[in-house]
Amino acid sequence: MAHVPGEPALAGPQVDAAPASAVRDLYVVGGQQRKLRPVRAHFGDWYEYQKGVALRMDTATGKSRTMVEYESPEGSAPAVDPAIIFKSGTRVGDRLYLCTQTEVMVYRLPDFTLETYLSLPCFNDVHHVRPTPDGNLLVAVTGLDMVIEVTTAGQIVHEWNVFEPSKSPFGERFSRDVDYRLIATTKPHLAHPNHVFYLGEEPWATRFQQQDAVSLTDPTRRMEIGLERLHDGIVFGDRVMFTTVDARIAVVDARTLKLTEVIDLREMHKPDLLLGWCRGLFLDGDRLWVGFSRMRPTKFRENVAWLKNGFRHSLGTHVALYDLAKRECLAQIDVEAFGLNAIFGVYSAE
Repeated sequence: MAHVPGEPALAGPQVDAAPASAVRDLYVVGGQQRKLRPVRAHFGDWYEYQKGVALRMDTATGKSRTMVEYESPEGSAPAVDPAIIFKSGTRVGDRLYLCTQTEVMVYRLPDFTLETYLSLPCFNDVHHVRPTPDGNLLVAVTGLDMVIEVTTAGQIVHEWNVFEPSKSPFGERFSRDVDYRLIATTKPHLAHPNHVFYLGEEPWATRFQQQDAVSLTDPTRRMEIGLERLHDGIVFGDRVMFTTVDARIAVVDARTLKLTEVIDLREMHKPDLLLGWCRGLFLDGDRLWVGFSRMRPTKFRENVAWLKNGFRHSLGTHVALYDLAKRECLAQIDVEAFGLNAIFGVYSAE
């Protein structure tokens, strides 16, 4: 991977990567891509990932080691070319909550012992899981434009229609009688909820298409962001931070629900550099770790409409460190050398 002049070097396995930081080790999760083949019109960008991967990265050296390589068992995913990838997760104490397209898992850290496994017929393109205040699981079922609360034993407690909150959870497009785990894609999604979080005991969902976040219990309460399509929705103190796919960070006041700041990461790089699909972040004091995934083909061109001609350089899948006080990029660490081709989450490993 070529180094872009004027940019922090993409660190290889033996290269010092990042200055001293309060958190030295990170977990970086996502997926490994199959050998590239022509994109099939009916699968688009879905079928390319063959396994979920979780790395532990030493940010001071750029070295990573694989903690988990995961493939979904038969019957929990489409029979032909299933997309197997870790989507967004949540770390709480010594537990890391992760999901694939059709499954939810809870791993005990640091040895990644699998403690909980769930796969329900309604799971299609699951994007995020986190624990609830009651010890259940809150799951963004993106393929059905819904969020569910489920016990660790698999009993559904609540269901929310994220696109049309006043209608039934499955809406008019979906049925309780279908096993959606076996269906490759239900796209186009009308809301595409891809992250869930809590303000106190109030559950919220980030909506990719509406470029906002909405309260699940009171849909009149919204965080209207606009900008580009959103990922994440992570609470840091009294702030909620979102990534936009075009490399901006939207900061919302958790008390007023108003957008208070937009951090444009592109301004900390050369203007002709394409950073990648921005998704996954971890705040470490005044420093922000952000994940970027190599741009991939997609038949849903509106999702990449922000791409314009003029990019002379592009980067592969990497994690970058930004100093928010100085507004500069301090390091960029390549993860493709360690078998990770798409990033969905970045978490402290300490």
